[in-house]
Amino acid sequence: MAQATRRLGVRGPGVRGLYPREKAVPGKHSPLTLNADGRPHAVQNRFVALTITLGLVAFLSSFWAGLHLLSSWCGLAGIVTGIWGHMISATRPARFVLIIGLGAAAVGFFIGMAHGGLFGGVLG
Repeated sequence: MAQATRRLGVRGPGVRGLYPREKAVPGKHSPLTLNADGRPHAVQNRFVALTITLGLVAFLSSFWAGLHLLSSWCGLAGIVTGIWGHMISATRPARFVLIIGLGAAAVGFFIGMAHGGLFGGVLG
């Protein structure tokens, strides 16, 4: 059995599960990918996309004072998803894009709070 697992390239019983080993092949991926290690990271990439989208919406909507509800709520959601995505990110390019989205979300959130806040004009 040990010879078969070594031959198939799977991890032993002491490591979490039996998955095939995936080796990164240098130069095989695009330089503009978030998966710099050559492995797919679907969950982390979704957090990156969600954070950058929420950050852009919060930042762009913060230019109009009447959209303070949109900018503050999108900014708050972008901050939460950006922090969580940063905690679970596996590659440096993903962290780089997360920080940019997180910064845009934070700026949009703070300007939205200055224009009226999360509930400004709705609850009082």
